[in-house]
Amino acid sequence: MIMKTHTGGWSLFFLAAVIPGVHLQETSSHVQPVLTSEQPTETLLYQPVLQPSESIPPIGTYTLATLDGIPRIKAIMGVEYIITEKKTWYFSLDPTRVRATGYCGKETAVMSLTLPNNAGSLQFLFGKDKDNFWVSKVAAHLTPLPLCQKCSNKTYYGLVDYEKLFLTAGGKSYKCKSESVLLMSSELKIKLVPLQLQAFTLPKGGFGKEVECWADYYKRVLPIVVGAVVVCILLIAVITFLFIRDRRTEGYDRL
Repeated sequence: MIMKTHTGGWSLFFLAAVIPGVHLQETSSHVQPVLTSEQPTETLLYQPVLQPSESIPPIGTYTLATLDGIPRIKAIMGVEYIITEKKTWYFSLDPTRVRATGYCGKETAVMSLTLPNNAGSLQFLFGKDKDNFWVSKVAAHLTPLPLCQKCSNKTYYGLVDYEKLFLTAGGKSYKCKSESVLLMSSELKIKLVPLQLQAFTLPKGGFGKEVECWADYYKRVLPIVVGAVVVCILLIAVITFLFIRDRRTEGYDRL
């Protein structure tokens, strides 16, 4: 499932600073604590390393709650950055290195996943009305280790600006086991696999009833449809054979 990019500005990373609402705290054990001066220099100088081959991204659980401990955003997903620079390179987001922050207002929410040293990030902007919630924008950037010794650092940016992405009824969660590929820019794609998320209202702090994505629905229904068609064809063939045999038998007289 590929979502193409929509031209837009690069202001999404500043939304968290200006959107009024409830400040959210990280509550998931998969989230990296805030960096301090006492942490090792290797962590502070962390820089993603691109890989020449694709791998299954590790799955992270990210939960953001209010200062009172009320969960408002939850996401379970594996994230892979796909870079096109003469050839294709890959980087899987490591949940243990991610810091999750965000805001949640009445109609708008933000979840930001950031790597140490701001070497990479992924940000979701949620919207809602009285019946549904959705993701209206996704922004990402990655500053990997240069691909060669004499190459300079380069940051890959991307923005997907949709009206209603991952649309789901309020109180329910969007779930997709199939790949969701976001075309962020000509050089950057984001692959989410698997993906389950919910914002604003989380029943008892967990996911609500799951809403299946179309890709999973087709994968589940298609074998059933194909099987039914094959059975119908076999039945038609058998009935036709029996009918022709009976007609031939009727064409002969007994001696």
